[in-house]
Amino acid sequence: MNQSPIAALAALAIALVPTSAAAQAVKRGDRAILDVAQTLKPGQFVWAPELTGEGPALVIVNLETQRLVMFRNGVPIAASTISSGAPGHETPTGVFSILQKREEHYSKTYNNAPMPNMQRLTWKGIALHAGKLPGYPASHGCIRLPLQFSKLLFGQTELGMTVVIAHIPIRPQDSGEPLAANPAGPQASFSKASYQWNPPATASYDPLSVVVSAADQKAVVIQDGKEIGSAPVRVNGDLQGGTAYVLKSWDDSGKHWLKLRFSGAGGTMDVGPEELKRFDAPDAFRAALAAAVRPGSVVIVTPESLKAGSAGESTTVLADETAK
Repeated sequence: MNQSPIAALAALAIALVPTSAAAQAVKRGDRAILDVAQTLKPGQFVWAPELTGEGPALVIVNLETQRLVMFRNGVPIAASTISSGAPGHETPTGVFSILQKREEHYSKTYNNAPMPNMQRLTWKGIALHAGKLPGYPASHGCIRLPLQFSKLLFGQTELGMTVVIAHIPIRPQDSGEPLAANPAGPQASFSKASYQWNPPATASYDPLSVVVSAADQKAVVIQDGKEIGSAPVRVNGDLQGGTAYVLKSWDDSGKHWLKLRFSGAGGTMDVGPEELKRFDAPDAFRAALAAAVRPGSVVIVTPESLKAGSAGESTTVLADETAK
């Protein structure tokens, strides 16, 4: 299933000076990973898995800033410079799963080009792998990484893990649970609406990916690379470019979500008590979703359409086409 374009979201770009800097790890010191990420030069990365224990992981690739950030248990533990698709070969934005991993791989499309530590995101040729990093988008669509970082990342990821590719700056903020409480008020008209929910016959404990389009007033639920549900969803208020939530833990006190705000320059990261009232969805769909989410599940909210033919950047939510 291929979903259509999501328009580029307003973003604060990090200025990069194209250089031939050799790939190297940068010492973090006392600095936060997201602060270090802004200072990295082409080919540089920071790696600090000791910041948190074992747990669900999420990778976010920012095409605007040419950065990759890895979260584990909702905590940023690594960041790297990247090189994404050059003009005419743009890397698609969207929510992906790691479909295949190969330490040694050669492209079937591009003259048997080597792709060390390849992690496939689509069967049409988009992957994470080691490659040249000139400081700007220069690939045929894949996401190039420093060789040493690609090895470290390869060792920490798993098949089915979620990778989000976007055109936005990413900042974390604790948040309430998205789509968890039905809003009060005159626009709560979707509470009894019909919805689709078709979980796999065999129970899966892999994290869910949920994409909510404010333009389409629709949510799509993905697990193990397949759509398992959809429902009408209304998002009230200004999205300021979009929002994402990741479930970092679930204990006796409840679910604990991390909010990644896709805001531009000067955008606030504050989360108020009215946050949950922004979402209007069928009550039964909310209940099914709440029971199915697991740590590592991600909810992406975008103001743009997912319908085929809509204007903007190319977005793939699922892909199962010809292998590269």
